[in-house]
Amino acid sequence: MADTLLIAYDGSADAKTALEYTARTFPGRQAVLLTVWEPLMSQLGVAEAFVGAVATEDEEKVVEQSAEQVAKDGAALATEAGLKATARWESEGAQSVWQTIERVADELDADLIVTGSRGLTGLHSLLVGSVSAKVLRHAKRPVLVVPSADLAKGRGENPEGDSVEA
Repeated sequence: MADTLLIAYDGSADAKTALEYTARTFPGRQAVLLTVWEPLMSQLGVAEAFVGAVATEDEEKVVEQSAEQVAKDGAALATEAGLKATARWESEGAQSVWQTIERVADELDADLIVTGSRGLTGLHSLLVGSVSAKVLRHAKRPVLVVPSADLAKGRGENPEGDSVEA
């Protein structure tokens, strides 16, 4: 799949900002909208250890179907914005989200990985980390990290509200 953009898409406002920027910057390009989800069993792992909570196959299927719908909605938005988009959804399985993004990018031989950024700071960033930062740090191919609209606006103004020149 030469000439393909891989857009990490979770349906958030930040992901939509990244998608819109990509469509404006690379009109008409092939794009795969990738939604990576964490299996419910993984999410409940800690709960299972403490209170015996487990996820049923039906509950897992609902989580997968939700990820599928997010990816399809993203592909529809990307197509409306002028990209030749397809949807893809993947379980992170034994890998992390960023590793899954890297694996799919390698599989597609994507020219560029696009991801949004929430702009995590301080302790939250240290503890949770950032998918975009990890993709950027470990990528073997170009990565475009698009800041959230709020983050970009905040970086473009000083405390007095005046524009800051780059």
